[in-house]
Amino acid sequence: MSLYTPGHFVAHEREAIARLMRDNPFATLVTPALPEPWITHAPLLHVADREPHGSLLGHVARANPHWRHMGGVQSIAVFHGPHAYISPSWYVAPSQAVPTWNFAAVHVAGGIELIEDPAETRGVLDLLVARFEGGRPEPWRFTMPAPQRDAMVGAIVAFRLVIQRIDAKFKLSQNRPRDDRARVIAALQAEPYPESAATAAWMATYADPNGGSRTS
Repeated sequence: MSLYTPGHFVAHEREAIARLMRDNPFATLVTPALPEPWITHAPLLHVADREPHGSLLGHVARANPHWRHMGGVQSIAVFHGPHAYISPSWYVAPSQAVPTWNFAAVHVAGGIELIEDPAETRGVLDLLVARFEGGRPEPWRFTMPAPQRDAMVGAIVAFRLVIQRIDAKFKLSQNRPRDDRARVIAALQAEPYPESAATAAWMATYADPNGGSRTS
């Protein structure tokens, strides 16, 4: 399950890749199986718990059969960053181009370790709650009675995807001339869609004047 990535669009900068996963944590987890792959959509947290790439932490409902197929095969988590339609009318020479779509995406591949210990499962939940509640004025906390909390923990299966490979594709008009990139950024900023503005911001940050995503 490789990601097709022409040379212009290969992203190498580790912080940019980590930022995409951090800012867009709701991922698509795919595990190969017959007659068709298992697919689950879930928030996944990237943690630097081992070299060189770290791990992804998450959980699925115990009623979801996906977890029973995670062992012994490599799964892939797909993180979708900002994306937007690009009109050729925005280019200097619009008659010499066709419509396209700009986007940033990260594919993370690795084996999955199921977390069996209830205390460690609760730890994964605590990390998720801290990540998504931490910035709120009145963050939600686990205050329910222990039996109810333990039943909730028992209803999920936590896991750790140990990252073996990361493929990142930032298709941000790096193959276009500088003037075209500037015009696309300005046009996206004028569009009424949040994703368009976000795509423009990523273009301004991660597509350098010489083509290709910035590298560290």
